[in-house]
Amino acid sequence: MSNSIKLNERVNLSKSQINSLRKQGQVPAIVYGRDIGSISVLVSGKELLSTIKQNPRAILNADIIGKGNRPVLIQNIQRDPLTHKIVHVDFHQLNMNESMDSKVTIHFSGDPVGVKEGGILQVELYEVMVRCMPDNLLSAFEVDISKLGIGDQLLVSDLSFHKGIEVLSDPSELLVKIAQAHAEEEAVVPA
Repeated sequence: MSNSIKLNERVNLSKSQINSLRKQGQVPAIVYGRDIGSISVLVSGKELLSTIKQNPRAILNADIIGKGNRPVLIQNIQRDPLTHKIVHVDFHQLNMNESMDSKVTIHFSGDPVGVKEGGILQVELYEVMVRCMPDNLLSAFEVDISKLGIGDQLLVSDLSFHKGIEVLSDPSELLVKIAQAHAEEEAVVPA
């Protein structure tokens, strides 16, 4: 938990006040968890973006004014559909002694043999759901696909996470495959 983030409690602000704070670089957020209930907070937009760039699934040490330091995870980010600016964030307060469910991003590395032979790489799934202790949570899991040939595929069941991480996603879900490139079909001429 090397990353820290400062969260300032916000109380009874009107919609116009919240919009004004957004213009000043503050992002409204909520922190919820069994130990603290639900707390409305504000977070610096710059600090939040920096954290997301480093590791969007990092466990953060949140300094919540009036509540002390708590381990939190970014649970959800809402963005404006036009500008893509962050308009709201949900933080989940963690108990470091209990397992948790979270998504882990899958990074595919290597140039597949099948693509070099003319096949087409088709990625079907970019993340999987896992259960683990907070200290075991990975920001991403790298999968080498360089040996995949035309017609080969990887399923969730083919992933081998280290001990302590249980994969919750359906084991039969397709992660990636190398498809045969199809020549354009000739028009069928009626007889």
